[in-house]
Amino acid sequence: MSLYDDVGGFDVLLAVCRRWNALCLADPVASHPFSHGTLHPQHDERLAAYLAEAFGGPRLYTGGYGDESRMQRMHAGNGEHPDLDEVCVTLFRRALDDVGVGPEVGARVGDFFERQTVAMRAYGRGRDAVPAGLPLPQA
Repeated sequence: MSLYDDVGGFDVLLAVCRRWNALCLADPVASHPFSHGTLHPQHDERLAAYLAEAFGGPRLYTGGYGDESRMQRMHAGNGEHPDLDEVCVTLFRRALDDVGVGPEVGARVGDFFERQTVAMRAYGRGRDAVPAGLPLPQA
């Protein structure tokens, strides 16, 4: 079984992403990137598709939205923001708990999310630094 199966599939991931978005909007630090009206209307669905594929589920992200390079470019150029990153990771872990993902699986999912959040710092200076053809990471 994959981590995708262990977490409960796409519907659970989507519920986690929606809960995380709500938690971020309610947080004074995490709300910043979520409250400017620039968030894609299907952000939660795209993030769930990304996580599904990274966890061994269907190729929903690369099959419909692009590759890792495209995702990194969308988030690039915002500098480093470790305080924001820390709050967002904490809220993501809380969303996992709130949705009912068990502690062992939740830890694996949360750890992956944290690694990917920290990895985005490599492109904080701008989109031009993101190389083409990056593979989508696997948990």
